[in-house]
Amino acid sequence: MRLIIAEKPSLARAIADALPVPSRREDGALVAGETVVTWCLGHLLEQAPPDAYDPAFKPWRLDQLPILPERWKLTPRPKARGQLAVIRKRLKQAGEVVHAGDPDREGQLLVQEVIEHLGWKGPVSRLLISDLNGPAVKRALSRLEDNARYAPLYRAAQARARADWLYGINLTRAWTLIGRQAGHDGVLSVGRVQTPVLGLVVRRDGEIRDFEPRPFHVLWADLSVARGQLRAWWVPGEAHPLDDQGRLLARAPADALAARLPGAEGRLSHLERRDKRQAAPLPYSLSALQVDAARRHGLSAKAVLDICQRLYERHQLITYPRSDCRYLPEEHWAGARATLEGACGGDATLRRWLAGADFSRRSKAWNDQRVGAHHALAPTGKAFDPSRLSGQEADVFRLIARNVLAQFYPALSTREVKAEFTLLGECFRARGQEVLDAGWKPLFTTRDEAPPLPPLSEGEACRVEDVGVEDRETRPPEPFTDASLIMAMMNIARYVDDPAIRRTLRDSDGLGTEATRAGIIETLLERGYLAREGKALRATRLGSALIASLPEAVGRPERTAQWEQRLSAIAEDGDAPAPFLDGLVADLRDLLGCADAGRMQRALADARGADAGPSRRGKAQRKPASRRQAGKRRGAGRPRSKRP
Repeated sequence: MRLIIAEKPSLARAIADALPVPSRREDGALVAGETVVTWCLGHLLEQAPPDAYDPAFKPWRLDQLPILPERWKLTPRPKARGQLAVIRKRLKQAGEVVHAGDPDREGQLLVQEVIEHLGWKGPVSRLLISDLNGPAVKRALSRLEDNARYAPLYRAAQARARADWLYGINLTRAWTLIGRQAGHDGVLSVGRVQTPVLGLVVRRDGEIRDFEPRPFHVLWADLSVARGQLRAWWVPGEAHPLDDQGRLLARAPADALAARLPGAEGRLSHLERRDKRQAAPLPYSLSALQVDAARRHGLSAKAVLDICQRLYERHQLITYPRSDCRYLPEEHWAGARATLEGACGGDATLRRWLAGADFSRRSKAWNDQRVGAHHALAPTGKAFDPSRLSGQEADVFRLIARNVLAQFYPALSTREVKAEFTLLGECFRARGQEVLDAGWKPLFTTRDEAPPLPPLSEGEACRVEDVGVEDRETRPPEPFTDASLIMAMMNIARYVDDPAIRRTLRDSDGLGTEATRAGIIETLLERGYLAREGKALRATRLGSALIASLPEAVGRPERTAQWEQRLSAIAEDGDAPAPFLDGLVADLRDLLGCADAGRMQRALADARGADAGPSRRGKAQRKPASRRQAGKRRGAGRPRSKRP
């Protein structure tokens, strides 16, 4: 009997449907002749807690740190024991095993750790599926590979999971214990990803709090030209007091020029026109959808993830949602018309957008080379009936369908015009944009660009009709919101100065993954490190104190880049994991040496931040691990969880 172990039930169903023999459902599996397809439910196993290695580790004590397992142990997740028993039973009957985890590092770990944990010693093949379309699954089944080829990928994922455990368990225990000495009766959780995310918010809040507005002044002139009117803005020269962005810091020069301008005549000294074509935004990855849904509908990242899971699992309206890809398989293009007509016919808005689609068009979104473990979010073709969904579910589905429909619209074609006028020897600038072909733009209610300028000819005369001086102030940076924090996690490289580290972060997935980013934000809220103020996410006093008490490197994203460099070398170049973990242990010893109750006490006393609110504070103040197991603290070194 051949046993195929899929990462999730949806993948198992797609595999069973592609087999030549019809399948029947049995307990935790699908049976098709001599092939049985079973599945994991995300991670069935997790790193064992410290007291599984030694009961003496159950109480938290500084003199026991760092805790360094000699032989690593995994333990079943409580809700996964039933499915693990199913796989164990089927393995005893199998003659061949096929690993059908996602074709990425985490997918390799998720299934292989189960196979090894259950003691399978026989042959293992690798089935790589990134597209649940029937023909694609059949092709993948005909091209099985030896799973041994992916051993380096597994070793890299295993090293990452162990490193996160070492980092989270040891630093969480250390800072909780010094926090207790400093008078804080609660767990202070530290993690490789969550703590740098918290650091982003703490530093942004500090920039806002410490910001000192500086006044600046602008001078505008309304000009009449041969075929209309426009407003132009003075560009003060270097002889005037300017800031680093060229803004005028003293009002007197603007007032002096404004007094001379009424009725003045000048000419258009330079005219630049540039035609631009902009393709439609690509279909969504989960993070890109979370950003847009937060901006457009005010939904939190966690709410969008939960809605997508319901649209995928309960309503079966969209493809797998936890994807970091914005491209679609090339073979989906041929069936896109039927899929979208089936999905969009029951909704007036989508019908209107569907009517404008030209299905002979083929955008760059269909690209097998850019499809990874999963493809972009897309409708499945099942009819969308908004009356059967909540309002928020309908809103999110429309966004997903819109971005796929937009691939069948023409490019947005615009003409940008920049004009420079000379008046009384001074330079004034005006800018406008003309829409030549709206293309996909009507599907998106984005902000308007600069209005068009009247028709202009270089050298033509102009006359000042009105003039004004405005007093303005520099503005502080905006506080993070769900949308901007997800964007920051996706594009974390922009928050790093070192060019080499910035390159690594740009090439990796940033901080967190599509599946974990929303959970990281919610975890920081639940632990009382962040608080919501309207749409803004602000650091609390506790969150600010934690960052202030930690070594600076722990609250910054550079460590993720350094880990990714080492993990990539393990996965791609076959490097051994031991030097990476040995280096981490040395790093941990240095970090633990910085755990200082006095510094923590000062940080708690001096911290400024938002009020966590009663419900959040209650969760943050639970008793620490003198009465609880460290390893059962969520986020203290567990592998990343993947839901089915």
